[in-house]
Amino acid sequence: MNRIAKKIVPHVILTVFSLVILMPLIWIVRVSLTDKLTAYKIPPEIGTLGLMNYVDIFQRYPFVSWFANSFIVATASTLVALPLATAMAYSFARLNTGGALLRLGVLASQMLPPIILVLPLFGVFLLVGLTQSRVALIIAHLTIALPFLSWMLVSFFEGDMARLEEAARVDGASRWQAFLFVAVPVAAPGILAAGLLGFILSWNEFLFVLVLSGPDTQTLPVGLASLETHAGVEIAPLAAATVVSLLPVFALLPFLRKHLIQGLSLGALK
Repeated sequence: MNRIAKKIVPHVILTVFSLVILMPLIWIVRVSLTDKLTAYKIPPEIGTLGLMNYVDIFQRYPFVSWFANSFIVATASTLVALPLATAMAYSFARLNTGGALLRLGVLASQMLPPIILVLPLFGVFLLVGLTQSRVALIIAHLTIALPFLSWMLVSFFEGDMARLEEAARVDGASRWQAFLFVAVPVAAPGILAAGLLGFILSWNEFLFVLVLSGPDTQTLPVGLASLETHAGVEIAPLAAATVVSLLPVFALLPFLRKHLIQGLSLGALK
């Protein structure tokens, strides 16, 4: 009996926690497929299912523009932040640049409320004429992604990585060659995992976009927040837009799942 309980209890616990995580997503999908009147009903009803809300968000709102802006800003900020964060992490781990104080400063920057950063950035962008542009959003997102990714990647360049580099240096490689052809390939799973997390971080960012963007450069989080009329929030179209906004992450995960799990596990082991 105890043996059976030991097998069943973990599955029950995992099932309960999985439902807690998945129920909001299932609820959003249900609402996105119902008509607008049924979406507001409590207790909930299934009603007539259809894709009318998905058609509605493309016809009534600039959803394509929001989606394109989110994709451009998230992709660009990740592509810029990832190599810089990789170099920073390597410098921290292998060269001890700045010592523990600089590492602590990078970590502490993540504790700053975003509003403290966005106001000075707005003033700077106003002086150089970059307000309401995608470039401003990309630079602003770097202030979030760069410290986070560099701190995350430090562990991938510590430990056994030094021995591999020493072997490469003995064979005649320079430090730059050891970094580029030894350290980076070995840490590639972690770098890919960090890149995916950085993309999601930028994709979901709200406050910087709210302050720095214009009508033509709004991203999905701010665009979705605007789905409100004098009668209240349009729940059904908002749910449909939310489901569509999740598609890039679901599209990336099958390709990066192996590297994501391997990268996060490697970082934890180190």
